[in-house]
Amino acid sequence: MSTETTTANPNTQALSDVGVSIWLDDLSRERLNNGSLAQLIETHHVVGVTTNPTIFETALQQGEAYEEQLKELAAQGADAEQAVFEITTADVRAACDLFSGVYAATDGVDGRVSIEVDPRLARDTERTIEAARALYQAVDRENVMIKIPATVEGIEAIATVLSEGISVNVTLIFSLERYRAVINAFMLGLEKAHADGLDISKIHSVASFFVSRVDSEVDKRLELAAEAGKPDTAKLKSKAAIANARLAHQIATESFSSERWLLLAERGGRPQRLLLASTGTKDPSLSDTLYVTELAAPGVVNTMPEKTLMALADHGEVDGDTMTDTYVESNRVLDGISAAGISYRDVVDTLEAEGLQKFDTSWEGLLSTIDEGLKRNA
Repeated sequence: MSTETTTANPNTQALSDVGVSIWLDDLSRERLNNGSLAQLIETHHVVGVTTNPTIFETALQQGEAYEEQLKELAAQGADAEQAVFEITTADVRAACDLFSGVYAATDGVDGRVSIEVDPRLARDTERTIEAARALYQAVDRENVMIKIPATVEGIEAIATVLSEGISVNVTLIFSLERYRAVINAFMLGLEKAHADGLDISKIHSVASFFVSRVDSEVDKRLELAAEAGKPDTAKLKSKAAIANARLAHQIATESFSSERWLLLAERGGRPQRLLLASTGTKDPSLSDTLYVTELAAPGVVNTMPEKTLMALADHGEVDGDTMTDTYVESNRVLDGISAAGISYRDVVDTLEAEGLQKFDTSWEGLLSTIDEGLKRNA
């Protein structure tokens, strides 16, 4: 084996040494088949994978890796909905197998692969629960995580699914208030699971707190505030997302040192980890590793698109823990944004609605792409 494929990248090593778990926000049949994912595990400290409807839509539109399965599904008379289920769970199952060594080596903490319930169910508690059970059973791997959006309706589903022993990636979190509700749902789920006699040490969860989209929305509103004559708006540009994520870290730190949590920990509970998502910068004037190097702390997960991972590997400067002890300044940033007339609640509500709409659109695109593939192979 060549030196290139066996030498670990020093920058991803540095981030891993801080205690950050690096997950890749991407998956495709081609990536599985050509060994590129296996290589990232070996050389870039990738210890998990997240997926979403957009990722699968993109994967299906590129290359011919899915043609054989599409042909089989067409012969079986599968419709687009059935085919999406079969294709995505097959990819996730294969990725779970690829990460089985990491899963074993980390005692189940990492080596995780996430698959999302149909986003069109985000406002339907019962159907979300049913979909989560179906995905878990179909993938049939201990290291799968089922992604459930942190909508109001999703909170109850999250607690129920966790209580049944299914590990959950809670996704699409923007607000600190909602994050508290997610942590409460996680603890409720573990409490119920323990009461029902389950081994709660086997139940894992991450809470995916979205980052870059916060800056995109707040910066847009800061420009309008500046035009309206509000002072001191320039100094707040591109500060909101990092401040918001750092305050989420404060909530996690406090919640998982509470008496309620310590009782669960005594019973074998593993803390729900803060996962930083949407960590690719959207503003070209910003550092392309900003939402990685400024959000490093022990015990957090950062799921990165490949472009961000490669930027970190090439020129990222990791400077230890950059989240702990930043909470006072982070509160000042959010206070300043409020003083500029920008409603935090309106920002996070807007982002949640937009996020759900984007996933709905991608899901419809995925169904359309699959439908075309089935017809092509009929």
